[in-house]
Amino acid sequence: MGFLYLLAAITFEVAGTTALKFTEGFTRLLPSIVFIICYAISFFNLSQALKSIDLGIAYAIWSAVGVALIAILGVIIFKEPVNPIKIISLILIISGVVGLKLSSSFY
Repeated sequence: MGFLYLLAAITFEVAGTTALKFTEGFTRLLPSIVFIICYAISFFNLSQALKSIDLGIAYAIWSAVGVALIAILGVIIFKEPVNPIKIISLILIISGVVGLKLSSSFY
């Protein structure tokens, strides 16, 4: 059940961060409200996930998957440039999370 909460936390974190782009420095009300609500729901779900998942693992997955998804959405939605360094960096982030998860299996 913890990983379902973590998935929900990631989903709302990505939605909130995307909404943040549309707030234009918190000058637009609706995206600002969406941002606040999404992050509140994200943190609630993350707190529920932490009941059964180690903090380091949960936070690493939450942040890394969020970063990767936001980078992908940035390219798709906001037409941000893609280059080999960006791709390699995202692969390294994901690899680090996988390494952390695998390391928790060995003790």
